[in-house]
Amino acid sequence: MQKKAVVLVSGGLDSATVLAQAIEAGYECYALAFDYGQRHRAELVAAKRVAETGGAKAFKIITLDLSSIGGSALTDMNIAVPDAGALGIPVTYVPARNTVFLSIALGWAEVLDADDIFIGVNAVDYSGYPDCRPAFIEAFETLANVATKAGVEGHGMRIHTPLMALSKADIVKLGTGLGVDYGQTVSCYRANTEGEACGRCDSCHLRREGFLQAGVADPTRYHKL
Repeated sequence: MQKKAVVLVSGGLDSATVLAQAIEAGYECYALAFDYGQRHRAELVAAKRVAETGGAKAFKIITLDLSSIGGSALTDMNIAVPDAGALGIPVTYVPARNTVFLSIALGWAEVLDADDIFIGVNAVDYSGYPDCRPAFIEAFETLANVATKAGVEGHGMRIHTPLMALSKADIVKLGTGLGVDYGQTVSCYRANTEGEACGRCDSCHLRREGFLQAGVADPTRYHKL
């Protein structure tokens, strides 16, 4: 019987690669995205597109209102998205976002009788978010196995982070080899309604450098601010 997995799909480069990896590994994938009040809503259109063309068995969008607590340039329109290069944890960090997302993914995994969750976090070429580090994933996996019926009954819930130690260039090479169409993805924090990128934010910088270093043509569409 084919193993099931919940795959967090944001519509960006990393999560599209992770979905392709999970499919390649033989999992029946259930893609999960979140409408959490983010300003770059074009990523939701991209997430649906990536899930449908990438071979997911099902795709679900969960609506949350993280904009009601704010605290991030991605959820508070009064906080400007900075250009790349800021020191420390940037204002694009969304408080507790991956904790919330993984918790809901964990719930859906239990309903599906799935023991595996995939998430495209990375601790090499990333923006410095604390919930993208190995220590966070390890702690959450421990939590998952004491807080769920599946964990208590001995099934064992596992959080997969196959991109954790890869550079953005390595991710691009990996996904290209798996046939990922990165032209379908949206990574920009300032993406317009057409999914066109600003080319200046931290996410755009990391993405552009990844394609450049990988020697792969960058399919990103840019707009002028």
